[in-house]
Amino acid sequence: MIRAAVNIAELRQRARQRLPRLVFEYLDGGAEDELSLRANRQGFDDWRLQPRLLRDVSERSQAVSWWDRELPSPMAVAPIGLAGVFWPKADIAVAQAAAAAGLPYILSTASNSSIEEVAEQAGGDLWFQLYVINRSIADGLVRRALAAGYRTLVLTIDVAVGGKRERDLFNGFTQPFRLTPRVLWDMARRPHWLTQNWRGAPQLANLVTLEAPDAESQAALVQRRMDASYDWEALQRLREMWPHRLVVKGILHADDARRAFELGCDGVVLSNHGGRQLDGAVSALDVLPQVAKLANRGLVLIDGGVRRGSDVLKARALGADGVLVGRAAQFGVASGGRAGAARALAILRDELDRTMALAGVASLERIPDDLLRRNNF
Repeated sequence: MIRAAVNIAELRQRARQRLPRLVFEYLDGGAEDELSLRANRQGFDDWRLQPRLLRDVSERSQAVSWWDRELPSPMAVAPIGLAGVFWPKADIAVAQAAAAAGLPYILSTASNSSIEEVAEQAGGDLWFQLYVINRSIADGLVRRALAAGYRTLVLTIDVAVGGKRERDLFNGFTQPFRLTPRVLWDMARRPHWLTQNWRGAPQLANLVTLEAPDAESQAALVQRRMDASYDWEALQRLREMWPHRLVVKGILHADDARRAFELGCDGVVLSNHGGRQLDGAVSALDVLPQVAKLANRGLVLIDGGVRRGSDVLKARALGADGVLVGRAAQFGVASGGRAGAARALAILRDELDRTMALAGVASLERIPDDLLRRNNF
């Protein structure tokens, strides 16, 4: 049973066993030599916890404040495109699991369930992640998110061109799938997945609209062919257009974070896109201490490589307000739908609670300054 899964690594292995190779490697892989993909995980491993003992940790709290609301744990579910190839209606399933846990869910522009459908069926604290294919389509998506009740907009800025994801190129992962003999054999070896997906690859639901009815726009989104001219002036225009919280995702330099805050953005996500864009880029943890020191900053979140509850504590100790959970939640949904996604979030929260107790931390709002030590190389 999925509820018996012990850790995120087990959920990953279950997903690997259930999904065709080309689908699993789309989820699991990165760009080029996957240096940044590995660096994300290594960044957490490079920090060691130095427990402070004989402290009262009989009652522990993971609760944190993000803007004007309190969360039960400092996590949100990161956006990922084409999640419907992992599990039918995966966007809705993961959003429902996040809502049940009291955590925000970020819907991707490249989702397989529409902005409106997720709002109607999942509820909870929904954020919308915006890719700018072109300005007109982006404006239409922003208006739809606003009308559907989304109150946080997340602009992804690290996709001027698509990363060279060599696993996808080798496996022939395209949208729609090209049914070559190798791909057909790959799918036939996963009959349960094939039975669930026999109707074909899911559509990019947000682009099956009057704003973008053509196949070219959908292909551009899958290939991450975005508006490479998008700049700070365009961000300022978006800030003026969007009346609620605006977060910029993909920042890896403290000066860029500072400028985003100066333009009135409410938060940033330090991210190298899960190692899927610029290979060799620094990790979010490399940049975090500099950004955390900025004066008058907004919310600072990080993503990339979060696999353990201890990672969440390390991120908080280094100055982040919280983390985005990406692949971990998707390994869960790929293993068992909504129940699998819920299990992934529960594992992380349980591990975080245990780590806090063992490290002598009763509250994430009061973490000792000397909790972490950098591992000596």
